[in-house]
Amino acid sequence: MKKKLSWVCAMFAIMLLISACASNKGNEATGSSGNNTAQDPASDEETRAPYELTMAYFSFGSVPKDQLLIEEELNKITKAKLNTNVKLLPISFSAWQNQTNLMLTSGEKLDLMPIFGNMYANQVAKGQLNELDDLLANQGEGIVEALGPDYANASKINGKTYAVPTIRDLAQKYGFLIRKDLVDKYNLKLGEVKTLDDLEPILRTIKENEPNMIPLVNGVGNSPITSYNTRDSLGDDMGVLLNNGQDLKVVNWFETEEYAAALEKMREWYLAGYIAKDAITVKESKSDIIKAGKGAGNLAVMKPGFDAQETRQSGMPIVSVEMLPAVAKTNTVTNIMWGIAKNSKNPVRAMELLNLLYTDKEVVNLLDWGIEGKHYVKVSENVIDYPEGVDASTVGYSGLGWLFGNQFLSYIFKGDDEKLWEEMKEFNSGAIKSKALGFTFDSTSVKTEFAAVSNVMSQYRIALECGALDPKKALPEFIAKLKDAGIDKVIAEKQKQLDAWAASNGN
Repeated sequence: MKKKLSWVCAMFAIMLLISACASNKGNEATGSSGNNTAQDPASDEETRAPYELTMAYFSFGSVPKDQLLIEEELNKITKAKLNTNVKLLPISFSAWQNQTNLMLTSGEKLDLMPIFGNMYANQVAKGQLNELDDLLANQGEGIVEALGPDYANASKINGKTYAVPTIRDLAQKYGFLIRKDLVDKYNLKLGEVKTLDDLEPILRTIKENEPNMIPLVNGVGNSPITSYNTRDSLGDDMGVLLNNGQDLKVVNWFETEEYAAALEKMREWYLAGYIAKDAITVKESKSDIIKAGKGAGNLAVMKPGFDAQETRQSGMPIVSVEMLPAVAKTNTVTNIMWGIAKNSKNPVRAMELLNLLYTDKEVVNLLDWGIEGKHYVKVSENVIDYPEGVDASTVGYSGLGWLFGNQFLSYIFKGDDEKLWEEMKEFNSGAIKSKALGFTFDSTSVKTEFAAVSNVMSQYRIALECGALDPKKALPEFIAKLKDAGIDKVIAEKQKQLDAWAASNGN
């Protein structure tokens, strides 16, 4: 999968940084709110009349040079199947939020668009998205079947669906990755690592023998333990569920013994030189630090095919060990979804196109990989490679496989495990499900406290979790300031909403 999957991690990091500003869920909009819930669906005659849909999506870097060829090929398919033309509208990721918000508020033509999980509730509250339940039942049956009930219901707000998750890795497991040459050189017992304590001898060995290398690296805006998670953050960590969400009691994560113990460990490692002295202000990604020979490994969010992905990104063989099991939570499922904009003049037709993104292999692979013979060639039925004379730097088109609907319909690129999607399906189905899967917190009634708590977290959290601050002194200060900012009020409101949600869902 040579399609820059590293952007997934970058994107998720960006969304975590802005999530505090986008947690408004609001009550379901009705009437003049713009949700189009009262709009009559188009008649059968109207849905079969010629129509053009505008499908916007974000992109990284410049627009592929063969973008228009992809649109032409897509229209051959959609014209035949839906009597519909599709205008593809790639928007730079840096401009995505501002440009799509302008389109939605100005009434500009827009039908389909990806939805970020941290922006979702706010967009629903503003009436920017169509309610999808009836459309899914009538024109989107394939989406529901492909997702399965647990994941299809994870995006409901006040019992209604306004966006559907893409099908990809819908859970997360956590572990440690490291350069394979270091494992071989020092005979490191990677397979024995199950806890942070187990990891310490490996970090010590690297520190003692590779003085110019940071044993445990962290990336921009993250700490070493950002990717080591035994809780359901409920989206923002301002009140969490312990034990991966198996208990519905909301607690202050920062007051737990588990958090205090993790900080003590990070402080020890920071003082021992296992964590970089400039970890708080690091400007590079973890993979770039390792690729440059400045780092050995890191704690990471993992999934099937992870080692191969990291090997490509780092430019050297990478191996990993799982330390915590796969868990599915609302934020892991709803990170990337698709919705139908309230601007759409034909939501029925938009849903028909969306259904193709989840059920039609030809459509998915066109958007993922481009045109067969030009942008890729088949090696076998489901495995592809670049055509002769073409490589990643010269190919005229390459899409984001985790974005366009159902990634499990996508071809496997040569060099990846041919059973990757089978393994991913098992990964998703076998993951521990948080009992709060599908719950989204509405911070409207505590928005002042929410903002104040967010500010305190930004002042203390990364420095504490990198070990740069002594937790014996700084953790009590952090907790006191969180309480002064109103975290207890936020937690109480979150518990109230979670209890009501659980009662209505039979939990």
